[in-house]
Amino acid sequence: MAKTASKPTNPAPDSTSANTSALASTGKMALKVKSSGPKSAKKPKTAASKRKAAKVDAKQPKKPPTAFFYFLLDFRKEFQEQNPDIKSMRLVGKACGEKWKQMRYEEKVHYYDIATEKRAEFDRATADYNKRKETGEDQGSEDSEYDG
Repeated sequence: MAKTASKPTNPAPDSTSANTSALASTGKMALKVKSSGPKSAKKPKTAASKRKAAKVDAKQPKKPPTAFFYFLLDFRKEFQEQNPDIKSMRLVGKACGEKWKQMRYEEKVHYYDIATEKRAEFDRATADYNKRKETGEDQGSEDSEYDG
């Protein structure tokens, strides 16, 4: 079967649209008049944006950077020594990304080793934090601040 083109449905004509279409047909420029009706609704917020941010515990260990970020620290120093006139972080980031893509695995191993050590420290700290949280050691110190 062949598809047939359907005509777009036009809203009910009101006095302003009749005036503008009459002027447009005469060849004169017509101004479009906005209707005073309800404004178009914005996109409804997604469930993720409606959720409140979870409370962050200040004593919880922070995740360590990846190998790329350790490379970035070293690369920035070298890049700024070689290119003191470039101040844009965007250009530094682009150059760093290109260099990281071109590096062989053997060159990246140093940074992966650092990241692995930091990740192991983070895992140990997280396990200690969770153990303290389960036993309630952490909560006793917080309650005493508010008693008074």
